[in-house]
Amino acid sequence: MGRGKRGLLAAAVTVVCAVTVLAAPGTAFASAPVAPADPSPAPSASATPAPAATPAPVPDAELEKVRARLDGLYHDAAVATDAYNAAEEKARKQSVQLARLEKRTDTARRKLAELKDQAGAAARAQYRDSGMPPMARFLLSDNPERFADGAGTLLNGARATKKLIAETDRVERELKRDTDDAAARWKKLERDRKDKAAAQKTVQARIKDAEKLESRLEKKEKERLAELERQAARKAQTAWLDTGVLKKKADTTGATATANATSAGARAVAFATAQLGKPYVWGAEGPDSFDCSGLTSQAWADAGTPIPRTSQEQWRQLSHVDVTEMRPGDLIIYFADATHVGMYVGDGKIIHAPRPGRTVTVAGAGTMPILGVVRPDA
Repeated sequence: MGRGKRGLLAAAVTVVCAVTVLAAPGTAFASAPVAPADPSPAPSASATPAPAATPAPVPDAELEKVRARLDGLYHDAAVATDAYNAAEEKARKQSVQLARLEKRTDTARRKLAELKDQAGAAARAQYRDSGMPPMARFLLSDNPERFADGAGTLLNGARATKKLIAETDRVERELKRDTDDAAARWKKLERDRKDKAAAQKTVQARIKDAEKLESRLEKKEKERLAELERQAARKAQTAWLDTGVLKKKADTTGATATANATSAGARAVAFATAQLGKPYVWGAEGPDSFDCSGLTSQAWADAGTPIPRTSQEQWRQLSHVDVTEMRPGDLIIYFADATHVGMYVGDGKIIHAPRPGRTVTVAGAGTMPILGVVRPDA
């Protein structure tokens, strides 16, 4: 297109735009003053906005407070988890006992019905004999042979009747005892279920609080928080090892107290090792997830030595050994309330299921406050 034509086209476009503006409804133009031209160019609508100010990083001191708060929340969750597991174990045992009692009461009811049928048959036989008592018929007999036979029959009958009455009384007492026992166990079962439900709510609330607290942190802050946790664990483990705890009290050769595991202990350690990487889930006993005591109890069950389900009961019921004498397979109980447990695997390390959001892992045995050591196969 020639320069002249381009000029005409531009002029036409300008006119069309002007007409369009003037024809738009509500457009005021007659008395509107003309504003003087602004020498500075107007900012473009598509201009890139100024970047938002980067928030100041959270100081390490504040992150330490967050870490302490998270530790407290997860510890509370561990306490509630142990309460949940204990209530679950009690409910399980009560259910087994109730099933046994139900079977026994059913047997007793059938036996009682049979005894009553026998008593009824005896009564009907007496009625068929004109209602005369056996003793009267015996005394009125005028046949010596029948008299002798009657004496034996009467004696046997008396014994049978006495035995029938005694057996009926025994079965009735047994049935009443089992029925009362079942009623009491039903009440206990209901209490255990309520305790379990209350503990479940507490666990879920504490975990939710912890997750909410962590969600407020930026990605870099979460990374720094994780590093602070690792630093604290290394510091605690180093301090624990520096006490010389892994050396026997009477040993001067430097040999550690990690005596060879028993065959059962080795099996328990092998089981725990095979679970590495599986997620922590409170109340879980495997096979796909575990909580701390679920891991240790299942490991020792696999080794052929059943132990209590909870860390608190493991501490209460299993044999205690000195920490300087522990060997692979022993269980280290943590915190003053015995709310965490790990399996010692030697060289100052444990395998444990730490807390929600983590997986079964290897850690230093001294990274948490040790309450004591127990031995399942003492």
